[in-house]
Amino acid sequence: MNTASSPLSPVPGELMVSDKPKYLRTVLIYTVLITLLYLALRNAPFIDIWNTLSQLHLWQIGLLFILNSGVIFAITARWWMIVRADNPSIPFLPLVRYRLSTFGISYFTPGPQVGGEPLQIYNLQKNHGISFARATSAVIMDKLIEFLGNSILIMAGLTAAIQVGMISTNGNFALGSLIPLAAILTIPLLHLTMLYHGRYPLSSILRPIAPLFGNPAWMRLIIVSERMAASFTRRRLSAVLGAFFFSLLALAGTLLEYSLMTSFLGAHLSFAQNLAGLTSVMLAFVLPLPGGLGALEASQVYALTSMGYAPAIGISLSLLIRSRDLMNAGLGLLLAGKLIRHLNR
Repeated sequence: MNTASSPLSPVPGELMVSDKPKYLRTVLIYTVLITLLYLALRNAPFIDIWNTLSQLHLWQIGLLFILNSGVIFAITARWWMIVRADNPSIPFLPLVRYRLSTFGISYFTPGPQVGGEPLQIYNLQKNHGISFARATSAVIMDKLIEFLGNSILIMAGLTAAIQVGMISTNGNFALGSLIPLAAILTIPLLHLTMLYHGRYPLSSILRPIAPLFGNPAWMRLIIVSERMAASFTRRRLSAVLGAFFFSLLALAGTLLEYSLMTSFLGAHLSFAQNLAGLTSVMLAFVLPLPGGLGALEASQVYALTSMGYAPAIGISLSLLIRSRDLMNAGLGLLLAGKLIRHLNR
């Protein structure tokens, strides 16, 4: 039989047309990933990072690696508690990969470590059959609980910074500038409280302006997802509390990791000093800079010198933190590349 004339055989022109969108998506995704890697690595001080790591013993690097892995698992467990409350069959380990992929994108996005959340939503919908609305509501809950934990730590850290002299109590401007920051830090708690009582802050903002933009699908998705999140807080309060516990556990692990880093580099800080130093790290990543580039280094030099240590220790500490984050983010981007195969199925 002449296969060229078979009605089941694809026409060459049709094959090219059907493959073209997939080809363009593949090129686009690889272009974005390569661009993110370039932006991350072009200014990375690899020689300085290597010199800093070479000062550490192998067991110290191994301990930091194990502790960092524990933090990643705790962060994933927070999200898992939320997802599995309504989907008990969701396995844990795939969510670890999704979280790393999300971090890989968010790390290089200007702002407070957000930007990869659509990938979280996509993975839940594509790989586990959860609707976009429910996946979005799970991510909204995850971020609110994450921001709530971070807010508590930052508030405690700012108090510690005043105690150890990082923030002067003599200047009214310095203390006055903390008031709007404190107000911002209460937003996650207020949002969760309002959701529990059946109020929808995001929806109340988006609904009046949606007609101005033609009622786009993404606005309707957020409105529906916020209502689902509100219902979740009332139906699954135990899951919310469990997720909050893992969020605090991840923050405790991060503080312990920071304390070990400073100790390994020769800076023997008190609990309050370590808490204040970690807070300066978190504030550096809030600035609109990919990966807190420059801000992280400046924050650690200022923190360590204000505590009486040489600037070199602050620089070494920032390099150690940077090496950890680049390792996690690089691995996350590699895992995010699996999205290409899913799109081409």
